[in-house]
Amino acid sequence: MLFLAVRSVRKRPGRFLATLLSAFLGAVIIMTFSSLHDTAAAPGVDKVSSESMTISASVVGGYGSLLVFFAIASTLTVGVRQRSEEIHLLRCTGATPAQITRMVVGESAVVALVGAVLAIGPALLGGRLLLDLFKDSGQVAPGVDPAFGAMALGSGFGIAFLASVGAAFLAVRRATRAGAAVRGTFRRGRTLAGCAALVAGAGGVLTTYAVDSTEEMLMAFPAYGAILLSVGFAVLAPSILGRVLELLRGPLAAVGGASGYLSARNLRRRGAESAGVLMPMIIFTGMATATLYMQGVESAWVTASGLDKTVEDKNLETLNLVVVGIIVVFSCIMLVNSLYAATSYRSREFGQQRLAGATPGQVLGVVGWEAVILTLTGLVLGTAAGIAGIIPFTMVRTDQVMPGQGPGTWLAVMAVAAAVTLGTSLGTARRTLRTPAIDAVGVAA
Repeated sequence: MLFLAVRSVRKRPGRFLATLLSAFLGAVIIMTFSSLHDTAAAPGVDKVSSESMTISASVVGGYGSLLVFFAIASTLTVGVRQRSEEIHLLRCTGATPAQITRMVVGESAVVALVGAVLAIGPALLGGRLLLDLFKDSGQVAPGVDPAFGAMALGSGFGIAFLASVGAAFLAVRRATRAGAAVRGTFRRGRTLAGCAALVAGAGGVLTTYAVDSTEEMLMAFPAYGAILLSVGFAVLAPSILGRVLELLRGPLAAVGGASGYLSARNLRRRGAESAGVLMPMIIFTGMATATLYMQGVESAWVTASGLDKTVEDKNLETLNLVVVGIIVVFSCIMLVNSLYAATSYRSREFGQQRLAGATPGQVLGVVGWEAVILTLTGLVLGTAAGIAGIIPFTMVRTDQVMPGQGPGTWLAVMAVAAAVTLGTSLGTARRTLRTPAIDAVGVAA
């Protein structure tokens, strides 16, 4: 099966392009920041510089590992689901679930290793640029030389490989054992995991009120709480989306007509695929909103107190901005990959609708309403998670309820999420509709 996996990657490289892109960018980010560990461990580096680089590398490494796994998992889940006919054919020819699992996991391992190898050059350059930024901000002494060694390579290859193999194993295991009992067990496990994340997030947010208002690490509690709440909402996305559609079914039919009615039915029928889009959107909205606003409150508080920013303050500000940047990149990748794969896979469905009398404009209308529903649901849940962290932090730090930064940052986050979702969905659907309806039905069949 490993030989078959290698041949599959060689013969159909386009199928694995999305996974390769996720593994490549993930390895670049992980290697870039892990190179700070190598630099901090080099001889002659002073204690302050070493501590600044070690903290930054550790924090971003943790966030990066989580986001890399989410990005690769979302891509692989859609890819494995689209190969259901191929997997069924292999089962009919005598392949066992274990053999199919080894084949898909082997493909993912090959792609991950290729992505990690390609990431070495950009990560080497990125590590040097990152060290220069730390020097310019005064967080690292000017005489520190960059290093790129075992920590950078080991973490980059290890995380990309483990995330790809783990995500592939989970996706194909579910696909090859898609019985009712297995689906029920998976749903129960997902529900428990989502509820546990929500409880832990609520605990982190409420802990903020027990911390002194002048504590330097005050931001950590609401920030991690908001992140866990975002993850919890993302894991529970299929169930939440089903309840939202129940509420919106009537209004959609009244406002959107036939397109609105069909969009609600399509989303209910394809709940798992739709949840794959909601997950990155919720995480992006919640984490970006909470982090940017809390950093704004913290910076305003330091300025109002008449204090100069210490090295720790600069470290925290740098980390927050970098984490938000990573979130934006990976969330956009996850959104684009999931939406492109899910929409392009519906070419046969679009062809059947056109043969039944629907015009290309009506098909685009259905896709557009679906994207609007997903966008609004994701933005509301992500905003709720972000606000849950922002309000406690603002109350404890400044004795105010809401931050004074205004809605501009939130509107920018919303605009990015909406533009990516609507643009990718409608652009991919428009491109798919260029294929004649008869050809689309015949090829997909």
